[in-house]
Amino acid sequence: MKKFNVKKGDTVIVNAGNDKGKTGKVLNVLREKDRVIVEGVNMVSKHTKPNAKAPQGGIIKQEASIHISNVQLIDPVQNVATRVGHKIVDGKKIRYAKKSGEEIK
Repeated sequence: MKKFNVKKGDTVIVNAGNDKGKTGKVLNVLREKDRVIVEGVNMVSKHTKPNAKAPQGGIIKQEASIHISNVQLIDPVQNVATRVGHKIVDGKKIRYAKKSGEEIK
């Protein structure tokens, strides 16, 4: 299984593509496709037929996935894009922001 520095619930910034500069929370990580779904980024229109959930049907706006290489984690202290490091603390492996050294929760 591939190892990614980004997890569900992390706040990231988009550094490439049409939505460059936007920030959002990671809703889902698609490991097998190397992609992530970020809240409010890469919005697409989906046409739906009427069903029990949406009796009217119509056009729904929803997030589409973007490649994981196009997002970067936000530093919790400085609020800027940062790389991620790993270290062992008290026998547990933790992630930390390279810019500030702060632990990523």
